[in-house]
Amino acid sequence: MANILIISGSVYGTATVVAEDLKIALEKGGHRVTHQEGGDSSILADEQFDAALICTSTTGAGDIPANLATFHEELVSAPPRVTDLRYAVIALGDSSYVDSFCGAGLTLDQAMAEIGAARICPPLQIDAMEDFTPEDTAIAWVDDLLSQHLS
Repeated sequence: MANILIISGSVYGTATVVAEDLKIALEKGGHRVTHQEGGDSSILADEQFDAALICTSTTGAGDIPANLATFHEELVSAPPRVTDLRYAVIALGDSSYVDSFCGAGLTLDQAMAEIGAARICPPLQIDAMEDFTPEDTAIAWVDDLLSQHLS
């Protein structure tokens, strides 16, 4: 089983709920899971993790939530040293904001790639206008992701 890091950023709590539900589902599946809300990017350098999942909402005009801003700033200005870290992004957004839909997740996906982490697959983009149970969508997606890439 995998040792997974989940990092979440949220304004109103939806991404945190998705991350917590993912943690519960993954632990039931036998995985070890650490969940960190925002915070310090140096945790990415911890070689104990098989993969990192970043789960974030988008605020404003495609902006990263405040509780994940420091994490992003560190990725850009003082990137942690990562070796063999695989990652995936779950981006929550609202498609009525056409130009900035899932902008925070896409920005974090790019930042992770730029520090040398290996993207497992393109980000999952969950649209609040169409998906009223983003946690269910994320759990199904991560289950499929793990069976294909971390088994």
